[in-house]
Amino acid sequence: MSKFFPPEDPMFRRLFQKLIKPKKEEHMIMIAGLGNPGKEYEHTRHNVGFDTLDRIADQLGVSSFSTKLRAKVGTGVYQGEKILLVKPQTYMNLSGESIGALAAYYRIEPERIIVISDDIALPVGNIRVRKKGSAGGHNGLKNIIQCLGTDAFARVRVGVGDCGKGDLVGHVLGRPDAGDRKLLEEAMDLARDAALCIIEKGPDEAMNLYNRKGGSQNESTTAAP
Repeated sequence: MSKFFPPEDPMFRRLFQKLIKPKKEEHMIMIAGLGNPGKEYEHTRHNVGFDTLDRIADQLGVSSFSTKLRAKVGTGVYQGEKILLVKPQTYMNLSGESIGALAAYYRIEPERIIVISDDIALPVGNIRVRKKGSAGGHNGLKNIIQCLGTDAFARVRVGVGDCGKGDLVGHVLGRPDAGDRKLLEEAMDLARDAALCIIEKGPDEAMNLYNRKGGSQNESTTAAP
């Protein structure tokens, strides 16, 4: 079972183990879309993870979400696999606390977790699939890695573009203009398909298929806060 809490926090781990009794293993796959809760953040660049998850929910016929372990969660089935759809409600930078708790509760191993996030290092409209790796400067991914105790989980990153020397926080928490919104809508459709492709064909095939979409998608160590 995944660690959930980093080794340097044994007291918090013991408290968690007392409070939450893990369910019997159900062999689920988790897809988590990252974002910030609240109407003021709806459809901002930082919330493309939430918006992409809504597309996946529509595809799977999941119409209702409940609240559990500081997340909105829904369940569906895809290609015979039971899917747990997750929108952490912790705010972006603490996403791992909710995702880690749910992974521990449902006994979901990190390699069966897919995370969808924004990325300012990618041009608007591009996506990038990875099966593991560093946070790349993204604080939400960084917290997930810390709470799971590993970076060995798949992620689909949706490019929201950089702001150059402008206000980074204002950029990611802002809503795109009509032109960028159209590109993001297309990118989120691709991200939905890429996440489902990971389930059906594996991350390597998803990378081969989707990392070529939308033109050049160069790696960068800079990502949204």
